Amino acid sequence: MSVEDKLRALFELQSVDSGIDRIKILRGELPLEVQDLEDEVEGLETRIRNFETEISELQDSMSKKNNEIVTSKGLIKKYQEQQNNVRNNREFDSISKEIEFQTLEIELSEKRKKEFSLQVEEKKAQIAESQKLLDERKGDLQNKKSELDEIISDTKKEEENLIKRSNEIQKSVEQRLVIAYQKIRANASNGLAVVPVQRDACGGCFNKIPPQRQLDIRSRKKIIVCEYCGRILVDFGGEEQASEK
Repeated sequence: MSVEDKLRALFELQSVDSGIDRIKILRGELPLEVQDLEDEVEGLETRIRNFETEISELQDSMSKKNNEIVTSKGLIKKYQEQQNNVRNNREFDSISKEIEFQTLEIELSEKRKKEFSLQVEEKKAQIAESQKLLDERKGDLQNKKSELDEIISDTKKEEENLIKRSNEIQKSVEQRLVIAYQKIRANASNGLAVVPVQRDACGGCFNKIPPQRQLDIRSRKKIIVCEYCGRILVDFGGEEQASEK
């Protein structure tokens, strides 16, 4: 390819990529908003599952305490029967202490059961609150997805064609130029790496270009970049090119 052909190819590549940029701008922040909502929904669902697991564990603990209470009551009954057959005061006092200990165990278990029950109620309230927020976020997510899907549907064919054309042009130009183009484009706030000379100035940063340099650009014998912004300069007048900085 001649230098002029390369410049024309880069100029067309810029036009095509700018078209892709306009489609992405049309979508705005919707893709990010959808992703944020998806992450929030996933986080809320995980929180609810964790609360449900904690409730299950608390209920298991309450069940164990119930079993301990039953065991302690059974021991108390057995000790009370033994008291009827004691032979001396020492045996009576020893069994009384066992009964007292099991009674305290029952009181402690009942206290722990109440604590577990309160925690269960707190977890259930947190689940209800999280579920309400989850339902709201799911509604928001559905609306944002529908809005994004509609935009994607309207622009899908155009975007596919532009991406295909961009890939075709990139394959036709030597790789070092494509890499340079992409690097300039990545550093430009508006994605413009190739710009025309407009009113004796760079079409990207609008700084004046010396007359001799303009002649060099018009000769199309070498690739010239703006000394201020580093964009590739072309002189294809009359061809559409976005010049917004």
